[in-house]
Amino acid sequence: MCAAPSLALEKTPRRDFPRHPVSVALDVIALRSGVPENLPGRCTDLSERGVGAMVAGELSAGQHVAVELRLPNVGVPVRTRAVVRYQGTLRCGFEFIGLSVEQREMIRYWAYRLSPSQSPERESRKEELIALAPVAAETPSRRRIRVKTLPVNVLLIAMLLLGGVGWWQWQRSWSELEIGAKAREAAPLRVSPEMMAMRIISKVDPSYPEDARREGRQGLAVLDAVIAPDGTIDRLTPVSGDDALVKSALAAVHAWKFEPYQSSGRAVAVETTITVDFRLN
Repeated sequence: MCAAPSLALEKTPRRDFPRHPVSVALDVIALRSGVPENLPGRCTDLSERGVGAMVAGELSAGQHVAVELRLPNVGVPVRTRAVVRYQGTLRCGFEFIGLSVEQREMIRYWAYRLSPSQSPERESRKEELIALAPVAAETPSRRRIRVKTLPVNVLLIAMLLLGGVGWWQWQRSWSELEIGAKAREAAPLRVSPEMMAMRIISKVDPSYPEDARREGRQGLAVLDAVIAPDGTIDRLTPVSGDDALVKSALAAVHAWKFEPYQSSGRAVAVETTITVDFRLN
């Protein structure tokens, strides 16, 4: 008679990493007939294994996507591939794929920096203990009388309160999701360097600085680029590299032209990384 319950317990998945509640913006990029589509969302919980979120769009279990989120107290965003493990009403669960050691350390650092006073679970538990303290101080006889005379009223009031709180939280989460979606319509989409490299229409090769050539300096000049909807360079920001090489790369890349990037059937601005390799022959 105990075989069935035991089997059910054995099949219950166990979590390898603890989940932490979090409320930060999440960007999901999914392919629709080979065309990338950006879906804004908001994280609800996070672990080293994956992330739970509310996403403004339709996804299906087993679908591979790209996700990006920024954690409080962590300057570098977490960008990685993921697979959809479950899809419900407004809520999705993503399992990370190929999360690097550095990204795992970022999540661990963020979890370590979490203040206990900021944890919703701890605050909820604290409020429960405060609410129960007067009841615990009562005499057993008085507590029994209260349970006998008001059980139905207390139960109805509790159900109404829980229902009202749940509705309010749902409305607030949906409002935050809509606000985030509108805010991201004007923000550039983050597109991989490999994808944008295939969309280059024309490019100008940078000139090798003479002083760098004489001194034998070489290496990579890494730039963060914002490309306008018409495919021209809108903004360039140096990320790393030798100063002279970066200056030459900036002058050349400003003249590059890309095929306009489309999302949901219209050309949009995108953000990407451009790397120029300076090598002495």
